[in-house]
Order: sequence, then C-alpha cells, then structure tokens
Amino acid sequence: MHTNPVLAALGAYPIAELQSLARKMREAGEPLIDFSIGDPTEPTPEFIRDAARAAIPEVSQYPTVRGLASLRTAIADYVGRRFGVEIDPNTQVIPTAGSKEAIFTTPLAFIDRDAGDAGGYATPGYPIHDRGLRFAGAVPLGIELSGDFVLRPGDVPTWDRMRLLWTCSPHNPTGAIAGLDDLRALYEACRERGVLVLSDEPYTDIYGDDVPHSMLEVAGPGTPGMLSFFSCSKRSGMTGYRSGAIVGDAEAIAAVADMRSSAGVGSAEFIQVAATAAWSDDGHVAERRAIFDAKRRALREPLEAAGIEVVGSEAGIYLWVRVEDDEVAAEQLLEAGVLVSPGRAFGSGGEGYLRFALVPGVDECADAAKVVVSCLMPEH
Repeated sequence: MHTNPVLAALGAYPIAELQSLARKMREAGEPLIDFSIGDPTEPTPEFIRDAARAAIPEVSQYPTVRGLASLRTAIADYVGRRFGVEIDPNTQVIPTAGSKEAIFTTPLAFIDRDAGDAGGYATPGYPIHDRGLRFAGAVPLGIELSGDFVLRPGDVPTWDRMRLLWTCSPHNPTGAIAGLDDLRALYEACRERGVLVLSDEPYTDIYGDDVPHSMLEVAGPGTPGMLSFFSCSKRSGMTGYRSGAIVGDAEAIAAVADMRSSAGVGSAEFIQVAATAAWSDDGHVAERRAIFDAKRRALREPLEAAGIEVVGSEAGIYLWVRVEDDEVAAEQLLEAGVLVSPGRAFGSGGEGYLRFALVPGVDECADAAKVVVSCLMPEH
C-alpha cells in the first residue's frame, strides 16, 4: 500500500514502543516500576470530575472551533494570574484537544512547503515538534542542545528560510528551565528575522524551587509573533481529558482557527466545562506541585549522593540522568524491574542520558533509587 513517505522515514513513535513493552510486562505479572511515560496516576481532582459530569448534555452536538467563551476567559484569567500578562480571550486564546494535537497541527497553518520553509526545534526534545514539522512539509532543523539544555539564539546554526521555531521550558525531556533573559533573547532574535516563536509550556506549573517563566512575559502587549501552548494534563491531572490551549498573537490565532476548522479537533463541551473549572482554580495545582516535588527529591537525592549526575530536572515531571551508555543502562534497569526511557529516544543529543518520568509514588521512587544505584554504581 502506498503511504505518506514521512511515516516510513520517522518509523514508530518511540514512546509508544515503551508503552507497549510496559503493558506486556504487566500482563505477564512481572514486577515493574514504570518511569517511561509521563502519564501521572494521581486522581483528577473531584471538582473537575463533578464539573464534567454535570455538563454532559442530553443531546450531543459539535463543539465550535473557537471553544466556549467561558473557557477562553478562564484561560486568559489564568495567564493574568500566573504571568501578569493581559490577554484578550476573544482574539488571543483558542482551546485545543490537548497540547499534543495542537503542537502537531499548528505548523500546517504557517508552513509553505512549496517555498521550502524550514522549522526549527530543539533536540533532544518532544518528538512531536519534529514530527509535526515534517508532516506539514517543512524542512526540519534539529538544534542540538547540551550543557544546561536551554535553547539560546547562538545555538541556531542557520536562520535561512526559517518560518517558525519551537522552544520548550520547562524542557521535555530534561526538566531544564529557561531564564527570563534567555527567553527574551530568543524572542528578540526571532522577531528580528520574522520567525514565529512556538513556545511549548505544558509543565510550567510543576516546579521545585525555581518558578518557570512564560515566553508571553517577554513579548509585550498583544504578544506579537509568538504562541504559547498550555495543557491541563500535568497541571490538573487531566491527561485523558485531552484539553489544552494556544495563547498569543491574535493574527496567528486567527490563522490557527482557520486551519483547525478543517480538522474537527475541538474538545467536547463537557470537557471544556471541566477545563474551565481547572483553569479557574490554583489550589489543586499547588497540591500536585508538592507531590511531584516530593517524588523528585525521593529519586534525585539518593542518586546524587551515590555520585550519579542529574542534569536540569528543576521542573516538570522528569529527571534527566547522565550515564555512560543510555541503551545499556536502560536494559540493565529493565532487568531489575525499573523501566526508563533512553535519552536517544528524544533525538540527537539525548545519547548518554536516561529520562525518568515521575509517575510512580514517592515510596516507589525511593525504592527505585536503590535499584538504580545498585545497577549503575555497583560499588555502592
């Protein structure tokens, strides 16, 4: 059968393969502490579930592309509280069916494949940045990160034909946080060159001691030339609800809305009502933040005490751990009942690292830390 050649070029989505392996191990009754997938297991707060149940209609009808006005307002109010940025809910916000589909589809609104438009993204990074660009027909430009894993203008090898640039802070997979000066420098470099900034920010409310900033904070009134992507998944424990948002430049939002009208990707309105409740409340987010901070400490502190280097990992739900060979280390840990993601699954520059998704409970994280130390540092 003839298929899109991009499918063959990309191969299987690496995280899907890990999910399949974990499922098989569980079905076989094998002991497993699973750090492979960023899908938290803490219950979705009850008030969010109640809002969804109460909003299920007797007659189901298509949702609008622009989404409920009440949801757009709640998202704009959240941005105002969290980042001190004034957003017009009527022109600068569009709800999405999670951030993943929004990240994948957004380049379709801006890439001219016939003109040879290029799109930049950081690697290692969230694989959908690369995949969305490729399916949109862009020339993909992977920008390899190292050191502190923060994307800066000097890291970009060429700006030639670049139409848009993906950035991510807190960064997936490393948990690194870009400082306000770094965000400003990247934004200004893109503005000088007419490059649209796409800022992937689904982990911005899960952090430890340092509070992450948003690209929205450096863009100024009207946030010209940039879009930020948010999600209820990690912030509110709503991964299965598939609810997110794009916020930013009104002209870019209008283009995205036009494109999305062809795709039929709006969330059901009862999901939008639940998301409205989630964005309107910050108390449950603080509780979740404390849980993930406890997990991070339970895993990070024993590893560092044993001499294992943890890089980045200041925010989000991931720990990024340096090893000699990520594939060999991942296999060793799997044999010992701990499933992690080898860093190379997230692209060039990920070799020599492991990503731990902080999904298991605090006690499991502490137990797993002992296994990791015994496997990677046997002299301990």
